[in-house]
Amino acid sequence: MSIDVRQKLGNLISYWKTPPEGRYMPFKEIAAVSLGGMGVRFIIDTISRMILSVGNVLIGNTIGIPPIPLYVIYLLSVLSNFPLTTLRARIVDYSHNKKGKYRPFIMYMAIPTAVLGIGFVMMPYDKMSMIMKCAVILAFNIGFQFFYNFLNDSNDNLVNVLSPNTYERSDVFSIKSIVDSMAPSIMNIVVPIAAKLVTGEETIYDMRVYRVLYPPVLVVGVLMTIVVYVGTEEKIVQPKNHAVKVRFVDTLRSVAKNKYFWIISLASCLGFLETSFGNVLGWMYNYQKVCSAGQYALITTIYGNASLWAMIFTPILIRKIGKKNLLVFSNLLNILFIATMYPIVKDSPTSSMIWMFLICLFINGVVTQVTVTLTPSLNGDIRDYQQYISDERYDGIFAVVGLIGSVWNLATGSILPTIYSKAGLNSDVAVSLGYSKNNIYDVLYNENYFRSICGVLIIASVVGAALNVIPFFFYDLTETKQKAMIAVLKIRAMFDDYNDGIIDEKKIIEGIAIIDEALELKNEIEIETKGLRKKDKKEAKQYNEKIEIAKFIADEIGFYDTPATKVFILRAERIVEGGIENLIINLEGDVKKAKTLPRNTLEQKEYRKQVVENAVTERVAKKTISKYYQKGIAEFDKVRFDELFAREDKADEELKTAYQNKDKNSVQYYKIEKRKVQLEIKKLTKEYSIYNRAVKPYNDAVKFLQRRENYQHISEFKAECKEKILTK
Repeated sequence: MSIDVRQKLGNLISYWKTPPEGRYMPFKEIAAVSLGGMGVRFIIDTISRMILSVGNVLIGNTIGIPPIPLYVIYLLSVLSNFPLTTLRARIVDYSHNKKGKYRPFIMYMAIPTAVLGIGFVMMPYDKMSMIMKCAVILAFNIGFQFFYNFLNDSNDNLVNVLSPNTYERSDVFSIKSIVDSMAPSIMNIVVPIAAKLVTGEETIYDMRVYRVLYPPVLVVGVLMTIVVYVGTEEKIVQPKNHAVKVRFVDTLRSVAKNKYFWIISLASCLGFLETSFGNVLGWMYNYQKVCSAGQYALITTIYGNASLWAMIFTPILIRKIGKKNLLVFSNLLNILFIATMYPIVKDSPTSSMIWMFLICLFINGVVTQVTVTLTPSLNGDIRDYQQYISDERYDGIFAVVGLIGSVWNLATGSILPTIYSKAGLNSDVAVSLGYSKNNIYDVLYNENYFRSICGVLIIASVVGAALNVIPFFFYDLTETKQKAMIAVLKIRAMFDDYNDGIIDEKKIIEGIAIIDEALELKNEIEIETKGLRKKDKKEAKQYNEKIEIAKFIADEIGFYDTPATKVFILRAERIVEGGIENLIINLEGDVKKAKTLPRNTLEQKEYRKQVVENAVTERVAKKTISKYYQKGIAEFDKVRFDELFAREDKADEELKTAYQNKDKNSVQYYKIEKRKVQLEIKKLTKEYSIYNRAVKPYNDAVKFLQRRENYQHISEFKAECKEKILTK
């Protein structure tokens, strides 16, 4: 055994239960989230074939729903997702589940999702009228909109709450993607072979195939999700006493200020035609019979393997060129390689068409499938930025704001069916060619129409890919900036915990070390790396990164003593000195006046932005106080939450015991008790939201002055902490 192999094996053993220095996830946890994630992927990939979309081949080709009715039920399904997404967001962001934000829901949502999936493929569609088919498919999809989307969101976001280290997250996403991608790879091999065995023909568009194959796959997937639940632990950088109990609209307003979220969302919206070519490969096999079932299984396996190379190299490329450059570069190559597919489907010989198309697909997959690792990693950075600008860790609410994308999809969803129809995929052409008007996809048996329709779809994909890349040029959240934000969040959490009387030795030692290094390096000059040797250049870049982070932290600490901040200090002192009972007297809330401030320079823009934000907060507070607190405001008693949560936990434990003892009366009693407590929590949360809205200017002022006080007396804080830790 070589020294290198022995060293890696030794690291695996050493860090199996304890993470390496600077990391947060031991190898055991990475293995759990990856292997268990494979089970989640079995469920997600299987159910994704049942989700309504204008290009869904299972619903369109196999069940036989024409494009226009398909678009109508797709529209209704998306509309049903609006309230369900809001419900999911509230569950994630308002849950006080000690097991985590996402971890428990991976297992909880896998079971109903699998049950719905089995029910979907077992329905006797061949005995139903078209209206009944549409109604049944819509009903299942409404269920999928909640359970499947909840499972998918939880799976995508789990790693982001397992580590605050952006490079570690990218590494884990890469490992996880490589492992769980075996699920669709296995399915790509099995489906055409199973189709041949079940139907005796080389067609994958037969419901019998899915009825035999999907139920056992879904059951295996559910069993594997247990590994994720048992083997992971969430780690979010925030104060221990932190709890989100704010008005839903306020969280929406806060997330709406996240510029990076909008950049990524805009790219997604503009690129809605990018995947129009996605069905061409399957059409070649099923309608043009260009290869056998065994060959098609090999082709789909090779194509699926393209993403493997992207997953392996994405973390390396992120370190080399950064996420933004990788986004832009991969998307530009995407345009090029999609364009090369056009002459293949238009002019290449039938015998070699699918193999030439595979070459383009494979190369394109290698350069574009970086998004498998990159997109969830970006989402984690975006949520870190949200916490940095708002002091709140919102996760679920992003899905609600993202519904704007769903509205856009509704507006543009009819474009692809229209393209299909205009290109010749319609009932008139089907009848003219001697096929039934009830299945317009039979048009694809005709080689001329097949080539023409596929060519149009590839052109549409090129246009979509070109539009998709534009917003990424404006994305400037670098890996260094993310590291700096996490460092600031750690400092804030350390001080907040300390102010609450919580002495967390590990958190204090880490926080002080961050501050000391920042104060030491903030005035250093970055090293010029041009002309340096490889090793020296690497060390210089690491040193320069430390300087950049130090300046970011120094700006955070020094912000409260800049000349521009004096106005905000005086405002905060006035509000705090007046107290909650006199709050309305000390509020101005003149948004119009705030908007008259100049914004010619960057400093003026930042100052005006903060003044306007304060004015909006004050105006909302004044309205809330006038409406709900005409007799005055009393400080909210947060202990009531603790009491209700304790009652809910007790009801859960008693309910679990009652189920184990098969005590039906106790089960019924504690179900009612739990529901009663949950209603009381909901009522109290609403009351607390109103209170928070009313006193937000006061709470913000207290936090502002407290943070300023903390940063001004860092030396005293260090000495005091040292004494308390020693006497702890």
